Amino acid sequence: MTSLSVKNLSVTLGGKAALSDASFAIQDGEFIGLIGPNGAGKTTLLRAMLGLVASRGEISLDGDDLRRMTASEKAQKLAYLPQERDVAWPVSVEMLVSLGRSALKPVFASMNAQDKSLVDSAMQRMDVAQFRDRSAMELSGGERARVLIARVLAQDTPMILADEPVAGLDPSHQLGLMESFSELAQEGRTVVASLHELSLAAQHCTRLLVVDKGQIVADGAPTEVLTPQLLQDVYGIHAKILTVDGEFIVHPASRRG
Repeated sequence: MTSLSVKNLSVTLGGKAALSDASFAIQDGEFIGLIGPNGAGKTTLLRAMLGLVASRGEISLDGDDLRRMTASEKAQKLAYLPQERDVAWPVSVEMLVSLGRSALKPVFASMNAQDKSLVDSAMQRMDVAQFRDRSAMELSGGERARVLIARVLAQDTPMILADEPVAGLDPSHQLGLMESFSELAQEGRTVVASLHELSLAAQHCTRLLVVDKGQIVADGAPTEVLTPQLLQDVYGIHAKILTVDGEFIVHPASRRG
């Protein structure tokens, strides 16, 4: 499958340090949640991992320098869901999802049976198959978000990097997406997603990276990382940590006074 290693990764934006000396390794079968307050550096970290912003340090994908890889080579191994959910063209939902397959093909190449099967599977997984013939621009924000996630799933890569993938989704589809990501990890793929919903991260992720002020301040299993002290230090909140019916739950109780 695919492994990604980051060593001393740093980013400067506008003359200020946005990310400082981030180091970690990602292996097959992990569902990693990037958590931290707004402006902590989660998006910058994801973009730096993809080589989308100028950075210092090492980024290795399967032992190769990611910065030296072509867009086509990266597309074979990595799929990326950015925060932005805009759709610029009045294309059908099915066509938009099929663009996930286009990233892996020569320009103007037609889809084969396998491509169509992956597109159909992704639309079913994200509950958008009923919209296949509708213009993506006619959809609600939540529906459009699910279509764009389906496009990423259709790319069928060993690793997915997603920036706030549950944003804009209703609770049912938030749970459905997190369960889908968990299933992908159980199949041996890797998912790295920035998340604000601490309870979803606690229940579904196999590992959490906590980012605060541009630095990784904690790295480990949710039960190890999500402590009342860390939540107070990083988020400025008092929280109750509960285990209910075997599920690990984080319940913010109040802001630090």
